[in-house]
Amino acid sequence: MLTALGRFVYRRRVSVVWTSVVLFVISGIAGFGVISELSTGGFQGQGAESSRAARMLDEEFEAGSPNLLLLVTATRAGSVDDPLVAERGRVLTEKLASDPRVEQAYSYWTLGLPSLKNNDGRQGMILARLKGDEEQVLEEADQIAPGYTLDEELVTVRVGGSAKVFSEISHQVEKDLQKAEIITFPVILLLLIVVFGSAVAAGLPLAVGGLAVVGTLVVLRILTGFTDVSIFSLNLTTGLGLGLGIDYSLFIVSRFREELAAGSSTEAAVIRSVETAGRTVLFSALTVAASLSALLAFPLQIMHSFAYAGSAVVVVAALGSVVTLPAALSILGDKVNRFRLVEQRPVAKDGGFWGKAAVFVMRFPVPIAVSVVALLLALGAPFLNVRFGVWDDRVLGEGAPSRLVQDEVRSNFSAGEFGALAVVVDDSGDPPSRANDVTGYASSLSRLDGVLRVDGETGSFAGGVQVAPPIPGVSARFTAEGATWLSVVPSIEPISPEAEDLVHRVRAVAAPGTVLVGGPSADLVDGKSTLFDRLPLALTIITVVTVLLLFFMTGSILVPVKAMILNLLSLAATFGAMVWIFQEGHLADLLGFTPTGTLDTTSPILMFCVAFGLSMDYEVFLLSRIKEEHDAGADNVTAVARGLERTGRIVTAAAGLLAVVFLSFISSEVAFVKLIGVGMMLAVIMDATLIRATLVPAFMRLAGRANWWAPKPLRRFHDRFGISESGAPRPAPDPVG
Repeated sequence: MLTALGRFVYRRRVSVVWTSVVLFVISGIAGFGVISELSTGGFQGQGAESSRAARMLDEEFEAGSPNLLLLVTATRAGSVDDPLVAERGRVLTEKLASDPRVEQAYSYWTLGLPSLKNNDGRQGMILARLKGDEEQVLEEADQIAPGYTLDEELVTVRVGGSAKVFSEISHQVEKDLQKAEIITFPVILLLLIVVFGSAVAAGLPLAVGGLAVVGTLVVLRILTGFTDVSIFSLNLTTGLGLGLGIDYSLFIVSRFREELAAGSSTEAAVIRSVETAGRTVLFSALTVAASLSALLAFPLQIMHSFAYAGSAVVVVAALGSVVTLPAALSILGDKVNRFRLVEQRPVAKDGGFWGKAAVFVMRFPVPIAVSVVALLLALGAPFLNVRFGVWDDRVLGEGAPSRLVQDEVRSNFSAGEFGALAVVVDDSGDPPSRANDVTGYASSLSRLDGVLRVDGETGSFAGGVQVAPPIPGVSARFTAEGATWLSVVPSIEPISPEAEDLVHRVRAVAAPGTVLVGGPSADLVDGKSTLFDRLPLALTIITVVTVLLLFFMTGSILVPVKAMILNLLSLAATFGAMVWIFQEGHLADLLGFTPTGTLDTTSPILMFCVAFGLSMDYEVFLLSRIKEEHDAGADNVTAVARGLERTGRIVTAAAGLLAVVFLSFISSEVAFVKLIGVGMMLAVIMDATLIRATLVPAFMRLAGRANWWAPKPLRRFHDRFGISESGAPRPAPDPVG
């Protein structure tokens, strides 16, 4: 099949290239502005109790947790209780409440609740909930904010809240993507010139990488027509498309130059490159796509969007590498080596750096393997202390306007109004008896440790007693036909182990009807439960698919298992580094982020699936060359040494280029993007150095002939259905020389 593909792209080379150019232009037009269609949510499963509570609040009460905050600071009078300041606060509250885009609005001056006033009495809060779906809320926050950002003689007003925070995140991600591209492309071009020495050869992988990026944008645009796609998928999928497009192109171009240097014609070189490097690219793409597809096991929209978009991007990068690129090489022929800017020294087949390193490791496989495994386990040890949480406004830089507002709220107010639990009670009883039942229930909830206040249709409660009567026109928001809801305001940090425990205790209190508990703390509890419950299924999918793919490629049982174990070691070390850096806050000043003492629950799982696939990328390339040498008659030690030597420079270059792509994420002003960038960069570098240069040759030396063993039934199955390269492999000069 690959032989036929190679012949096709050679014979139709001009048509293939022009078709690719046209598709590139169309994709660029179609993908323009896709960021406006992306979502900032998707972190809760639709079937979780907290999600059902949120839907019921929205559908039955047209209410829910406030998503907009006006922070009013008294300037001249120095107190929010000053009559003039209080009047201004009431006017602002009424103005906001009358806005047709607002479902509800209340404030310190309308409710009189002490928790809505800061500790020194100079600041008061106006809380509101904007109408509409996620995209509408973000748009409305952008529209409303300028009119309420005030610097008056009497008061100053600043706008915050989750809607404003996520709106700023959305805009910042777009800016960061543009900045990363400006940084990345010139650096990658210079590195490619160093790798290939030729400006023409260096430009080809970059062109395929650009094709993959544009293809990514149109894929995201198409997906938004069918499902919500997370804004956070933009950086990762475009980075993945660029990195894999360049990586796969490196493999193809290097093999093509290798075949030309061995005396092959352009047609023969193209066909052979597609048969060998193209086979490796397709296996790698299948492995990465399989790892990403495991994200579908988790019932969170953000995971699904990464799975759909990431898998599609891998396909775009692979197609560009095995179809468009060989067609371009067919046109160029030996002109691929033109415009040499860096002279390179050919490396002997067996005597280069990587071959010698492999031979050295295989002389002392046990002490080297034990030492490296111990190092990786030590690096991974901090992950044992991981604490999971959710992202908040602190993912933004300290100078972001909404972040400044939320910092003041955290520092100056005693309770987390935005962290209130929403307890929805579905009860068809008559209103008088329901009111009595709800009063007793609210009183019971207010006695729980960690609860500051409980608000409901019958007033406000604290410490088991009523502290405020129902307010006409305000308390009515808690009632609907046959149902009511209570706002349980915590006195503790809403995203913390203590708050998670509070959720369990609230759910355990006897209630006068069917109860659903929602809110940020409940979202965290339900999110963790959902993710951890589905984690075994995701791991099973990755393991089974990866082992099967590697078996079809190698015909071995041991090699796929070894690859899985080594990848897990590499990822354990990466996760340990993530805890040490982003949870514990080491290097926070250098990287420019604010540690919160937790890691987002979704990040390690997302990184595992993506990094696992990328790690297999280099594993597949290395194993394919080792097996090629072994099938040509080399013994185990020679095959490993030659395989490592033949892939050494090109895999190092590919890993370095991919690391540069992810390193550019560090320039982002969003901490989530920084974490992904640092984590993926470390995973790629660790896999391309410690794993490839030491553990692979050490374990393959220890396994000996067992590397390629399989039971006879499986051996016969592989002989009949397995995929092997056509044509006899032959020695050649350095692949990038």
